[in-house]
Amino acid sequence: MTDLYLHSMAEFSGIILPALELAEARTICEIGAEYGGMSMQLAEFTEKHHGRLISIDPAPKKMFLDWVNLTPHVEHVAHNSLEALDHVATADAWLIDGDHNWHTVYNELEKVDEICSREGKPLLIFMHDVGWPCAFRDLYYAPEDIPEEFRHPHSYEGGALPGQSNLAYGRGVTGAKHFAWALREGGPRNGVKTALVDFVAERSTERDDLAYVEIPAVLGLGILFSTTAPWSEKLADFLIPYHQNELLATLERNRLASYLRVIDLQVDLARRQTA
Repeated sequence: MTDLYLHSMAEFSGIILPALELAEARTICEIGAEYGGMSMQLAEFTEKHHGRLISIDPAPKKMFLDWVNLTPHVEHVAHNSLEALDHVATADAWLIDGDHNWHTVYNELEKVDEICSREGKPLLIFMHDVGWPCAFRDLYYAPEDIPEEFRHPHSYEGGALPGQSNLAYGRGVTGAKHFAWALREGGPRNGVKTALVDFVAERSTERDDLAYVEIPAVLGLGILFSTTAPWSEKLADFLIPYHQNELLATLERNRLASYLRVIDLQVDLARRQTA
């Protein structure tokens, strides 16, 4: 089932790596490593360009840990992102794919922006999960780490379904007790895309120099970058064909519908076997 549900940022490597090349990125910071699928490709890129990779993840999989111990130009920071970012000096590009909730993502964006402003670097951020199901619904790996005023009522049991605000039970994409969903979709301070929109709106009151591209595939990739960067025009030309591409959006809707149908069939089969 996991193989049917493409969910890794690594699926976008054919876009992310050329974009990093255009931006002449050398030091890269990623938030969220999991198995290291994207990390390994970023490590190869940075080694080729005599750069380095900073990978932030408090609890990656053993496969990543085994690999990173043999990869000297990769620094693994085993702390949560909001703590770790206080100790990251600089980076040319950032990949955000950690905890998918408003509080975490909004503050990650704020901290990255502060670092770039301090170091005089243009902003270049790749954000995963800006599409369904995390765009407008918080996901919590560790709800207790989210301050109460930013933590929505949530459940480890319910499943998310497209077009349905309330969680379903016995259906939909569930956390299989590994993570919790906010009970309802939408509303203030709820979801990854909401965090992005709120960050851009607040930052624009001070300076309006950001461009945003969204690729509607594999749970959604958002790319936020400074229009004042010397490479911004080349990057925009490369990314524009993917931006809100209707064919990609249609394929993504079909992919998710097919996956959810498989879940329904599995649930029905399990019920019949139990009966």
